[in-house]
Amino acid sequence: MTVAPLAMPTDPAAHTEIEEHRGTLGLVQASAIYIAAVLGTGILFLPTLAIAVAGPASIVAVAAVLLLSVPLAGTFAALASRYPDAGGVASFVRRALGPTAARMAGYWFFFGVIIGSPIVGLLAGDYLVALVGGEKWLVVPVAAVMMIPPFIPNLFGFTVSGRVQLVLTGLLVAIVVLVLVLAAPAAEPRNFEPFMPHGWAGVGAAISLLVWAFAGWEAVTHVAAEFKDPRRTIPLATGIALVVVGLAYLALQVITVAVLGTNGASTTVPMLDMVSVTAPGVGPFIVTLVAVVVSLGVLNMYFGAFAKLGAALARDGDLPRWFAPGAEAGGIPRRSLLLVAVLVYGYLAAIVFNGLDLTPFILINTSCMVAVYALGMVAAVRLLEKWSLGWWLATVSVVLVAGLLILAGPHLLIPAALGLAAVVVAVVARRRARQATAAVHGEV
Repeated sequence: MTVAPLAMPTDPAAHTEIEEHRGTLGLVQASAIYIAAVLGTGILFLPTLAIAVAGPASIVAVAAVLLLSVPLAGTFAALASRYPDAGGVASFVRRALGPTAARMAGYWFFFGVIIGSPIVGLLAGDYLVALVGGEKWLVVPVAAVMMIPPFIPNLFGFTVSGRVQLVLTGLLVAIVVLVLVLAAPAAEPRNFEPFMPHGWAGVGAAISLLVWAFAGWEAVTHVAAEFKDPRRTIPLATGIALVVVGLAYLALQVITVAVLGTNGASTTVPMLDMVSVTAPGVGPFIVTLVAVVVSLGVLNMYFGAFAKLGAALARDGDLPRWFAPGAEAGGIPRRSLLLVAVLVYGYLAAIVFNGLDLTPFILINTSCMVAVYALGMVAAVRLLEKWSLGWWLATVSVVLVAGLLILAGPHLLIPAALGLAAVVVAVVARRRARQATAAVHGEV
């Protein structure tokens, strides 16, 4: 079996003009995709972690993170609406900082952020196995099976997967509302006291945790070309997602504190504990349904984004050319989707080999995501019109992401390794280009 060589890098200016769009997804489907990308598995465990470090004041932390996410979401919306391309952040970086930086951003997302996919499957597997009282080892085959359905709609393009996402997102929002309604009667005002047991330091710690609850805006940039009228659709969908996700997390945090109080810090399944108080018979089933729907929705959206990015990287010479078909608007990147499947199940095997310890893999995912944000925001400052609203949002975001980089600290070693790989690919490509040029001159 032979492996196709990396294609020669294309001219960075080759994609500076926005291609004619053939996107089919309207505002409703675009909003569903955005909501799924951001309202992820964090709703299953983040309220507990926030209570542990901030107590009832975790509500303040949720509100703060929601406000802080506005400039980041707004910046990605401004970029994606102006430059809709399957390369997403890598395409923005290519325009602003050149091909090597673009390759870094692409590798960070495609090889680093993707490691979160099997983690999502394992989280859903935990709930399903707990529901039936199965052995811990059953989580692995359940997760492996859970990750199959999201691949299927993506084999038929975003016209199909977008409809599936609309159903999943609608179901998710409905179930979250049901959980809140069922749990609300058990609220106790005394659970809000003392409101700030760990002071402002606790609120700050909760903010650093909850940042990940509002991550995901960068993922949708890879499917921006699939939307009808990106200039209009993307900003509106971003705004709708901010409102829905923000209200969902705020309401969930308030109800979690009101029902569980500081006891919420000692549970790993806060939603289950809340509904068990007022609806013990259906509680476990409802929460398990939330876990499954969240996981399917997140994986459906991200698998499509990863596949589009893989095809775009191949188109631009950063992956073997064989994976390039489907990068164009309306195209179906089936070959790239195959590579995504290999990576996802390969990482699942690595997690199993590591004894199902998710922590190091979560850190790889988050550190690579922060690295993508960093280059993306720098590119935005250079690309967006100076002094415009988008430019100001990008400028504020650069400062915010700098803080995230500091928090990531030593975990940035993995992005550094992938960045080094991007540099090596650039050196090899340049050497091949010189050899090809020399050969042509020799023949002449």
